[in-house]
Amino acid sequence: MSNRRRSLLGSHAWIRESIKRPSLQMRLSRAEFFAGLFIIGCANGLAGKIVASADLRGWANAALGTFDISAIVLASCIAGIGLVLRSTAGKIRAADLAVGAVLLLLVTLPVAALAWAAVTALSLYILIFANFDDSGRRGAVILLATTVPMLWSRMLFYLFAKPILMADASLVAWMLDTHRTGNMLEFADHSGTLVIFERCSSLANMSLALLCWVTVSQLTRHKPSPSDFLWCFLACASVVGVNVLRLSVMGLSLSHYDALHDPLGESIVNIATLGLIVGISFWGVKDDAISWP
Repeated sequence: MSNRRRSLLGSHAWIRESIKRPSLQMRLSRAEFFAGLFIIGCANGLAGKIVASADLRGWANAALGTFDISAIVLASCIAGIGLVLRSTAGKIRAADLAVGAVLLLLVTLPVAALAWAAVTALSLYILIFANFDDSGRRGAVILLATTVPMLWSRMLFYLFAKPILMADASLVAWMLDTHRTGNMLEFADHSGTLVIFERCSSLANMSLALLCWVTVSQLTRHKPSPSDFLWCFLACASVVGVNVLRLSVMGLSLSHYDALHDPLGESIVNIATLGLIVGISFWGVKDDAISWP
């Protein structure tokens, strides 16, 4: 028998033995597999946000502003992945591997929006097709909600930017009793014009309020009830109230604008908004939170 023939037979034997060995489906649990995909997707999406914020504002100012990434988003990513990891979903299926391969192609591209789109698709796969247990499904719900402020609310803003900004400007102009044109309004002391851009819109923080509610309710296993709509409304209304109050103070004069538009002023407002959102959300599920986890 020639050396080449022996080599080919040896290769075939190695392939047969490899097939018999424990595969990825045996070494890695299904929960670990999906949690790993979520970690990669969230990490790439957050990394894209960090780079974009640093390019726009500089690393120092971006870091002081937490790279425009809310603590609610970070907490929701951790909570969602943790719940998926605690799942007892069994062994990896062939369909899981196929879905994972496609999503990895999206996630590895240096585009944050694609990473969040992949997280959305993976969450929907778990909720609709994957037959996960309660823990895995609750984690998927949280991670799906996380994509709203990180991707879908931004897309909604791009589609309806004009009416959204005009709504904020109208509220501020009403508070200051000053003239408004589109998303621009005159300072109360008539020293200039205040222009409201995307970062000053109430929409982004409203989506964070909804995300916080979803995260808290899923973590505490809160049972849905009609009163949930009231608590969600209060959380969103508090966000709008704080934002309109901030814009109204900024609209008093150029000096007020400079005082509140610097990184320190933004941080103070963000902390106040965060406290209201988290406080209202936990108060709405206080009966369930007492027995959590």
